Amino acid sequence: MPPRVRKLTLTLHVTSSVGWLGAVAAFLALAVAGLTSSAPQTVRGAYLAMDVIGWYVIVPFSVASLLTGLVQSFGTVWGLLRHYWVIAKLLITVVATLLLLVHMEPVGHLADAAARAALAGGELQGMRIQLIADAAAALLVLLTAAALSVFKPRGVTRYGRRRQREQIPQPR
Repeated sequence: MPPRVRKLTLTLHVTSSVGWLGAVAAFLALAVAGLTSSAPQTVRGAYLAMDVIGWYVIVPFSVASLLTGLVQSFGTVWGLLRHYWVIAKLLITVVATLLLLVHMEPVGHLADAAARAALAGGELQGMRIQLIADAAAALLVLLTAAALSVFKPRGVTRYGRRRQREQIPQPR
């Protein structure tokens, strides 16, 4: 990959990944506000905003992070299947994106309930607590992926070792 294209895709990948992380943090803050606030307008606004942030910010950032990560892996020396940390990041991103799509169903359910009427104190409380737990877990998972990107733990796969051997010039 030419250096400018590599830097562009890296910039897009880092931006989408950090955006995903930040949007999940905002989602968590809204989930906490929705559960703990006694003001009906705050509760209603929190759940309506969570639905919008989920579909229009978090989901697009998760897909962009996955796609730009794949482009980066194919266009750089790290490769997709050469290093365990890259495989771990790929699995984290794919699983997190799939779970996010499943997770958006209860978010939509709560947003619909909030749009119809203010949620009373204990109404749908289990689902509201679950949103906090899911968002907190997602934040930890995304922080783990970010840490893998920074620390890049050693460990080359069999395929990676074979590729390294192929690239070393053999004596004639």
